[in-house]
Amino acid sequence: MEQPPADSGLWEGKDPKKGKFYWRVCDKVSDAEKYAGMFFAEHPPKVTADPAQVAQSAIDEMTLLGPKIISPKAGGTYTVGVPLWLRAGSGPTRWGPNSASATAGGVTVTATAKVSKVVWRMGDGRSVTCTSRGAVYKRSMGLKESPDCGHTYRVSSANKPRKRFTVTATSTWSIQWQVKGGGGSGTDVETRTSRVSIPVGEGQVVGQ
Repeated sequence: MEQPPADSGLWEGKDPKKGKFYWRVCDKVSDAEKYAGMFFAEHPPKVTADPAQVAQSAIDEMTLLGPKIISPKAGGTYTVGVPLWLRAGSGPTRWGPNSASATAGGVTVTATAKVSKVVWRMGDGRSVTCTSRGAVYKRSMGLKESPDCGHTYRVSSANKPRKRFTVTATSTWSIQWQVKGGGGSGTDVETRTSRVSIPVGEGQVVGQ
């Protein structure tokens, strides 16, 4: 803290040349009641920090976003009974891995985050949980179902607002953090969400 003038009564006989005043701030209420406030010390005090709080600072430094929805496409048109292949994009902010470090009170923590699953809520009351980004669909696959992440609509979106289903994709970011040099580690979880609206219609049958 800013030191008072040498002739200030705050020194109470203490020698300004042998020490300084410091201001202590405590995060825990119980500690704050006992220890928070100004104190004098001849040597700079050791500042400590909770590794978990430092880890949270590292997590906040990372840009963790919701899934980049590749399929279904916002401009696409989909059909009842036809398998829909779900797919999310890659990249450190969308899928991971994503890493960042933070330092406080002499403690340095590095956190690494990666998406462990995506829950797709399809807008028709059903949901799909995928642990992969989803396979790439090719025209040659025809009406095959996705091998790892897909959904088939059984009803159209005709009765929904704007005649569209709102697909909500929520990713779970699994985070591991480690104190530099040892001395602690832990885990955390964050979730992020993306949305897309799509029309789903009935297939048309053409008579002979």
